[in-house]
Amino acid sequence: MAQNNKILVKAKPKLSESKREVQPYGHIVTRPLALSARVCEHSVENLNQVLADSITLKDLYKKSHWQVAGSTFYQLHLLFDKHYEEQADLVDLLAERVQMLGGVALAMAHDIAETTIIPRPPRGSEAVPDQITRLLRAHGAVLQEARSMARQAQEDGDDGTNDLLVSDIIRSNEKQVWFISQHLVAVPLQARD
Repeated sequence: MAQNNKILVKAKPKLSESKREVQPYGHIVTRPLALSARVCEHSVENLNQVLADSITLKDLYKKSHWQVAGSTFYQLHLLFDKHYEEQADLVDLLAERVQMLGGVALAMAHDIAETTIIPRPPRGSEAVPDQITRLLRAHGAVLQEARSMARQAQEDGDDGTNDLLVSDIIRSNEKQVWFISQHLVAVPLQARD
């Protein structure tokens, strides 16, 4: 009878012992982008603020998606999730632009909470009109920042940042405002005779 030779392999991952940052937050890595370090630093700071507020807005959409109730549940449940996904795409664009400019993008929840200007919602569930109002106010904050920061990027000659803010952030947020604000318009369900 042949005996099976069993080879016992003890594989153990080698974890990094080093706990040092390779790039501290707030420091810019210079890249040949034909932009000064000052312009990159300024744009990174502005973009990280819009990033923190966009992440917060994205999370507000997911909270509303989970907690929406009432006669418009189905429509809003789907709409809030759609807007969540669109905000997630915008967050990715913002973070990548920060990295492209040589900065470090905010990413962790505690950093976002410390940075955002959007007020924290209650832990509990809110009525639909209150959810929508909270979302509209958050959009307003993002839009106000994005417009101001787009003008600054234009003055600084940072066309890429200006384009991202105008073409993606502002236009997408304006469209989302339009879609959700229509749910606060008092329209009769049935036409009058």
